Formats: sequence, structure tokens, C-alpha cells
Amino acid sequence: MTAPRQPRRPVPGPARPAARPARPRQGSQALRLGSPRPRLRMIGVGLTLVLLVFTVRLLQVQAVDASAYAARANVNRYIPVMLAAERGAITDRGGVDLATTVDAYDITAAPDLLTPERIKAEGAARLAAGLLAPVLGEEPGALEEKLTANPRSKYVVLARRQTPQVWKKITELKKAQADKAARGKGVNVLAGVNRESHSKRVYPNGDLAAGMLGFVNGDGQGAGGLEAQFDETLAGKNGRRVYAQSGGRQVPTGDVKEQAAVPGSDVELTIDRDIQWAAQSAIARQVKDSRADRGYVVVQDTRSGEILAMANAPGYNPNELERADRAALGNAALQDAYEPGSVSKVMTMAAVLEEGVATPATHVEVPNRLPRADRFFADDVDHPTWHLTLNGVLAKSSNIGTILASEQLGKSREEANQVLYTYLRKFGIGRPTGLGFPGETSGILAKPKDWKSSRPFTIPFGQGLSLNAVQAASVYSTIAAGGERVQPSLVRGAKGPDGRYTPAPTPPRTRVISEKTARELATMLESVVDDEEGTGNKAKIPGYRVAGKTGTSNRVDPKTGRYHGYTASFAGFAPADQPRLTVYCAIQNPTRGSYFGGQICGPVFKQVMEFALKSLQVPPSGSQPPRLPVSYDGQ
Repeated sequence: MTAPRQPRRPVPGPARPAARPARPRQGSQALRLGSPRPRLRMIGVGLTLVLLVFTVRLLQVQAVDASAYAARANVNRYIPVMLAAERGAITDRGGVDLATTVDAYDITAAPDLLTPERIKAEGAARLAAGLLAPVLGEEPGALEEKLTANPRSKYVVLARRQTPQVWKKITELKKAQADKAARGKGVNVLAGVNRESHSKRVYPNGDLAAGMLGFVNGDGQGAGGLEAQFDETLAGKNGRRVYAQSGGRQVPTGDVKEQAAVPGSDVELTIDRDIQWAAQSAIARQVKDSRADRGYVVVQDTRSGEILAMANAPGYNPNELERADRAALGNAALQDAYEPGSVSKVMTMAAVLEEGVATPATHVEVPNRLPRADRFFADDVDHPTWHLTLNGVLAKSSNIGTILASEQLGKSREEANQVLYTYLRKFGIGRPTGLGFPGETSGILAKPKDWKSSRPFTIPFGQGLSLNAVQAASVYSTIAAGGERVQPSLVRGAKGPDGRYTPAPTPPRTRVISEKTARELATMLESVVDDEEGTGNKAKIPGYRVAGKTGTSNRVDPKTGRYHGYTASFAGFAPADQPRLTVYCAIQNPTRGSYFGGQICGPVFKQVMEFALKSLQVPPSGSQPPRLPVSYDGQ
């Protein structure tokens, strides 16, 4: 059976055209849409050009100029910092610090980080100066000037030798500024502020031995005294550290290159701090009481030549240089040249005894006046004709007697002058002491051919030549050491950063006079102190035999170059029978009370010598002085 056929679906025919739009009415305009293709082409061309520019620039930065830009980036990224070497200490002979160091920082800044182009703000330098000024104790204007003087600079020092406490306050300010900048509440004007580690010099004992120690300048370099003399030894060698930074802070994971600093060596002096204190206290008190210009005391070990004390008054505190009197900054004990007066007579007597032209018992008739050259010479007091031994001439400090004794040194005055000159030079007059101290004077000793007019007669008793205090002390140490001069020394040795100790070279020794002559002189010098007719009675020390000599000389005023006022002095050693220490004291231009050396320097000698002997536990003398005759019966 055939299935019924399904009816066929009609096949759709072509669509009928849409109705033609109505013609616009009269007075209206039809809207026509532009083709988008031109616009797309323009946008495409523009994007292509932009991408081409970026591509070319990228190639330039990464390929052509890569090294230059990397170098510039490194300049801004890496910060070089000097690592200051720790300055070595200066100690006394017992290892007690006389000069040492503490941590300190130089505060630096990078002015180029504060320009409007870099920080995108005006007045950044002024703001930074205002924040730092109270902490650094500086005027804001002065700091601002440093920050703006060279805007392209990457380094300027704002303040030197600041304490760790100051840097801590600056660190807190930097953190506060960085936090504000991170919150968008301002700019960090302290990002370029950094520090450089340094060692600040301090003097634990204040003004003790300041004239000898000296001081360092703002750059940490020795600028006076032993600090300058041994600057290379004390300073060490600075190191260097370079680190990466961002925003003024070190990048923790950044590269760090460091060359370690090498510390300086410690210098050990021959000075004994306690004896230095005693000497300084005694001379400061006497200078004040006498209303003098200045004074000095030198203590020397007669056996080794080591200087145990070198005191000046007035002094200064090297911790407070800004308050110091500039006239007191030096070391007058080595830098003042002055006429020694009667303490110099011991050298004339040494020449007379050594040449064998007289003995301590030789008779010397001393008139009240002695005509020589163009004048009449006198002693410090009017007197009838004295009948003195050579020992008495020294004990009573007679100028006339000394002239008469010196004339025996040669058949003519010229020959006698040459002989005396030779001995003065051997004692160290007119020569450097050997200490090498900055600004040290060698004194003045003219050659015999230049001894004109009255000079041949004044030089024997200490006028017409000049010396410094250490030279004067060395003369008496030479006699105390049996006639052998030991070159004075101030340094015992140095200890390097590795702990190795290097002793100073042994000072040279020179024979000046024989031991016999030295013993005779020592005995004569005891008469000055022990005999009732001696001028140095105030220098007596109970239990000890003391040998010494007073001095009172006319003083040359350094301002006018003319004689004005006096130089009072006393030099001696003890115990006279077993010499251990020499003490020399001089006071310039005393204006109140006595100006005689025995009266104002004798007591200073006694105070310092007594303290030093006890401090070093030197036993008392075991015998009495021989008491040589001072005068003879002139009948």
C-alpha cells in the first residue's frame, strides 16, 4: 500500500523590495554617516609612530647608551663613605691616657638632592637647614648657605666631630621625614643627609700637660705639640666604604665594598702624670701670686735623661680651644728663649775647674765694682771687698767673682772667650735639645769673634746668651750624671695596632766634663742651698742633700726688645750624694713681691722635688754635706 504523499512546502520567493523612503520635505536635510576607514588608518599610523619612537628610544637606552646610563645610575645610587682611622692614644709612662679618642661623626649632605628639579619642591634647602640647625647647634642661615652654595655638588660637610647622640637625633628626623613622604604629606628633605665616622680627640686630664701634648684641628690632624710632631704615627690610615642607597637609606641587599681603616699607634711618653700635676700646680700658683707673665718647670731623670714633667703657666684646656688664650697655646718651656742669669754660672765654673786653673778653695778677691769694657760691673748688693773662695763665689752668686774666674781660662780675653764658648756648646747651649719639638728654640749663643763690648764679661754670669728651660735643666742633669750629657727624651716608645711595642732609640751620651769636676761642682752647688751665706736656702728639703743654684737676670721684653723686668730661676738636683732628679723652675717678669730666684723659684723647686722624690720612693741621703769654705781671711 502506498503511503500518502506529503504536501510540498512552498519555496520562498525573492524578497520584495522595501518601500522607498519618503522624500524629505521641502526645507529639511538628510544625515549621511562618514566612512570609518580613514579614521582607523590615521589611528593606526599614529600608534605605529608612537611605538616606533618607543622602540628607537628603548634601543638607544638599552643598546647605544647603556653604559653611560648605567654609570649615571651608579653615581646616584652608590655612596662613598670614608672610614676614619682611630687615632692612637698618648699615654704617660704608666699607661695612663693623656690624650685619647671617642666616636664622633661628620654630618654631610648631598645638595643636588635638594634642588627643585630633583625634589619637585621649592625651599627644600631652607627647610632642611631649619630642621638640622637646633640639633647641630648652628644658625639655619649658615647651613642653608652650605646647602645652596653649589647645588650640583653631591657632598658638603655641615658639621664636624659630632657626638653619637647628635647623629641619633638626626636619624630620628630622617625617619620622620621619610614616613611623611611615604604618606604623601610632604617631601623628604633629609634623604641626602649622611654621616662619616671619625674619632674625636679628648684630653681626660683637662689642662694637664696641654702645652706639651698640643691639640688637633677640625680635620682631626695634629696642629700643635706632640700631636703635630707624631701626627703620622698617631693618625693611622683611613679606609673607604661604598654602598648602594635609595631614598637616602642603604639598600640592605645592595653591593658593599669596604677597605678597612688601619688604627694609629699609641705613643708612650716619659712623663709621669702625678709629677706633672705637682709641677703644674706649683708653678701656676707661684705665677699667680707673683703676677708674672708666665713660668715653667722641668723635671728630668738624671740617669736616663727622660723628662718626667714639663709644666707651663698659664696653660689652656685643649678640650675647649675656643676659650683658650692664643698666647698660652704653645709650649713655653721649649719655645721661649731668654737669658738665664746666674744659673748659667755653673758652666763657667765647670770650665774653670776642668781646665785646672782653679779649685773650689781658690781665693778670689771680689771688689764692690769691677771696671771692664765701657762700664763698671756690680753684684746684686753693694758690699765691701769680699774675700771668697771659688766655692763662695758660686754660693753667693757673685757676678764680679765669676768674671774674674773666667778670665783665668786663657792668656788673653779672646782665648778665654773661645774656651768658655767650647764648654757652653758642649753643655748644649745654642743647639737643639734633640726632642724635635715643633717650634722649639735652640737659644742664642754668638761665636766668640762676635763677643763685642761688654759681652765677654756678661756671658760668664748668664747675660748675653739665651736658652730654653729644657736646656737649662739638661745642664744640671749633666753635672748630676757625673759630667756626661744624656740627650733629653720625651718618648719611651710606641705600640702599633697589632699590639707590638717598639721602644724609642736610646738617647746619645756625650762626655762634657770629667767625673772629678762634676763631683766638685755638685759639692759647690750644695753650699748654695745648705750654707747660711748661700742664696738658695729656701730650696732645702729635710732628709735630702740638695745641690742647686739661684738665678735672677734682666729680662728682654719680647714686645720692645729692651731690658724690662726680671727672670727669676732656680735649678738643682737631689739627692746630691746619689743624684736621681733634676728640677728647673723659671718665672718671667714677676711684678708682686720678690723677683729674686731664690725667693720665688726656690720654694717651687722644693715643692716639686719633694713630691717627686716621695712619689718615686727615693731614699733619703745617708750622709751630711761636706760644707766647703765660702770665704777666707783676707788679712
